[in-house]
Amino acid sequence: MFILLDIDGVMLPAKSWQKPELLQDGFPVFASGAVQVLQEILTEADTIVLTTSHRSRFNVEQWKSIFRNRGIEVSKLLCTDSNTQLRSRREEVIHWLVSRPSGENFIIIDDDKSLNDLPAAFKERLLLTSPMIGLNVQHMQSLRELLHHVILNP
Repeated sequence: MFILLDIDGVMLPAKSWQKPELLQDGFPVFASGAVQVLQEILTEADTIVLTTSHRSRFNVEQWKSIFRNRGIEVSKLLCTDSNTQLRSRREEVIHWLVSRPSGENFIIIDDDKSLNDLPAAFKERLLLTSPMIGLNVQHMQSLRELLHHVILNP
């Protein structure tokens, strides 16, 4: 399964009044609740697809290291294309998904409200977080239901 994952507003709550703690790799610490949730749902067969605006800052191996340094082992990681055409997140996600073979399972975890306008077949696979809160253990039940739905309706 592909997990299209944003960072800001998902793994890092957007708290403009608070300077984020950086690890030695120069990237902020992920929220502990977000780490816990991702650790619980991520399997070795899954591929994380970064949709974050940070995706071009690091190569795939560096991203894997960033996740590893935060307690998340990612064996398969991709990034959506660089946003040279200045697409909205919604347009980026649609572009990436329609370029894939049909029948591939995916979920989307993001805080970008433009994703509310995804086509129904994509939106039903979306977990939309609040940017100020990010992904946390309160999302676990919704995420389990979403994963169950995706598995039953590939």
